Amino acid sequence: MLLKSKVDLYAAIRHDARGGMSLRALMRKYGVGYETVQKTLISALPTPQKKMEPRETRLDSYKPLIDGILTADLTAPRKQRHTVKRIYDRLLDEHGADVRQQTGELRLEPPRSLPNASPM
Repeated sequence: MLLKSKVDLYAAIRHDARGGMSLRALMRKYGVGYETVQKTLISALPTPQKKMEPRETRLDSYKPLIDGILTADLTAPRKQRHTVKRIYDRLLDEHGADVRQQTGELRLEPPRSLPNASPM
């Protein structure tokens, strides 16, 4: 049985529980745990998920600078506007920004050979 949402799942579990199915049978049929079945029988609606607060990024301290560059670009001719690469280069050169990602640094390392690897 393919259910579209948690509300549909809760309704189906409650319907089968009223029909006399045991808790274990409900768990097996719908592939959920004991606590989920218990929550379903207590409340018809699932508990809402908590909203995550936005995390701070490395660029947060540079956002006013970037906004200033982009605002100045609104009046500049099309060919003289900043690209993302140019804004990144300016942050590195003029403001000493440390916004590099670790993946870029890893790509620069030479590949490591496996120990005990036999040549083919």
